[in-house]
Amino acid sequence: MMMRPAELEGVRAGTVDLAFRRWDRPRVKVGTRLRTAVGVVEVTSVEEVALSRLRAEDARRAGAASLTALKDALAARADRPVFRVGLRYGGTDPRETLRATVPDTTEIRTILAGLDRLDAASAIGPWTRTTLRIIDRNPEVRAPDLAAELGRETPDFKKDVRKLKERGLTESLAIGYRLSLRGEAVLDHEDGPRERAPRRTGTPLPRTIGAPATRALRAVDVHTLEAVSGWTRADLAALHGVGPIALDRLEAAMGELGLGYAT
Repeated sequence: MMMRPAELEGVRAGTVDLAFRRWDRPRVKVGTRLRTAVGVVEVTSVEEVALSRLRAEDARRAGAASLTALKDALAARADRPVFRVGLRYGGTDPRETLRATVPDTTEIRTILAGLDRLDAASAIGPWTRTTLRIIDRNPEVRAPDLAAELGRETPDFKKDVRKLKERGLTESLAIGYRLSLRGEAVLDHEDGPRERAPRRTGTPLPRTIGAPATRALRAVDVHTLEAVSGWTRADLAALHGVGPIALDRLEAAMGELGLGYAT
């Protein structure tokens, strides 16, 4: 179930607890835990509803500007039924803790055995180490660029990266990826220690601000929320690609850390 950044932010903030979708059949079930850019989102209910029964309160709880806006958003695929999906925020993604956990030698052997199984089951042959290495060499590089370097289709490449992410070996950034501390330990065990650029300290920019805003911030050497807090909102708004929505999401993310824009 795909969710827009605004929906995700609303679920995390507690202002959104419903979503409406046109599906040919339910695509999620009660108890489904969706791992998203803001953390885990849990599905609490799924029911088919008539479009005519939707009310303004439904629109408000879904984060829509109005009932009319909600119905307009559901105008496409009118031949399919409307499903009302209950949502709640389930906390941070447990993979975040896993990524920061450096495995010992015994655990590394277990991880490598799992990677061997992925390689053996793949139609393209061994890919896990190659993918880890290219991400290690090219942090924060767009997935299409990495896929092209490997001669792979982007969707297939991203699907495989998600398999590594499930094991806590990679992490997704606002643009591109990087190896987690766990992933670095596993690759170093295979290839020997590698000299890497120092990791940036601080909280990465939220993925929900979008690629244009991320590129604009990187261009002025702003890579973390802590760095954002050194800028005024007006100065950031003057950067091409940083719009009001990105600024609001940066402000919300900084607020969770007790930070805000400079004055």
